[in-house]
Amino acid sequence: MSDAVQPTAAEVRAAAEAVKTALDRHLAAVERRSGEDDSAVYEAFNELAAAAEVYDELLYDRYDEVTPFEIPGAEDTPPYTGPEEPSALSVLIRRDYAVAEPQRLMAQAQRVEAADDGLGTEASGTVHGALGVLFGEFEPDEIASRHKEFGLEEGDSTLWVTAADDPADPGEWLEAPFEQVDAERVVCRFDVSAVFDDDLDDEADEPDVEDDLDPELNEDEDLEPLDADRR
Repeated sequence: MSDAVQPTAAEVRAAAEAVKTALDRHLAAVERRSGEDDSAVYEAFNELAAAAEVYDELLYDRYDEVTPFEIPGAEDTPPYTGPEEPSALSVLIRRDYAVAEPQRLMAQAQRVEAADDGLGTEASGTVHGALGVLFGEFEPDEIASRHKEFGLEEGDSTLWVTAADDPADPGEWLEAPFEQVDAERVVCRFDVSAVFDDDLDDEADEPDVEDDLDPELNEDEDLEPLDADRR
């Protein structure tokens, strides 16, 4: 790189100050978080990631030096090339779960069936049937906020907001809803993954407080007794 296009020392310093500001904002958002899916925390995370990436690039261009910062997935996201003022948008969400407690899952589905005489399918007797009952009864956001009650364990999740020139026609993409996603039209995205957790290994060695409790006191504490005659 020639001297003519190298960033100045002042630009590098300004980028470093931007990282410090983004760090403060991220910490403040975490301290005020209202739950696991707080959008303010995700926004602050993305701002911090962007500031760190700019600083890393300027530091390297000016001083041929690197930082220890590594933002997972940052290099895989292409620059935005969509409209400046989108007239339509699509929100794509993926959430992964593990079925950690099948019996709890089926018990919750049985409660739904028992409360709705119109179901009458007895689908809750299998795991895949219980999943159909619960996801048919509850909105995905409620499943996410109550996943432990349903015997599920959270995995990775991502939310993409993509820009469009015009709204899609009714039924236009229903046969293949996720095939034609243009990554360069992603306005913003929010990712949740264990790989972002720097303290994951330390936490794995710490005892689970709930596991130390008497299992007879907390087992199925959020489930109502089921009808013993129910089949």
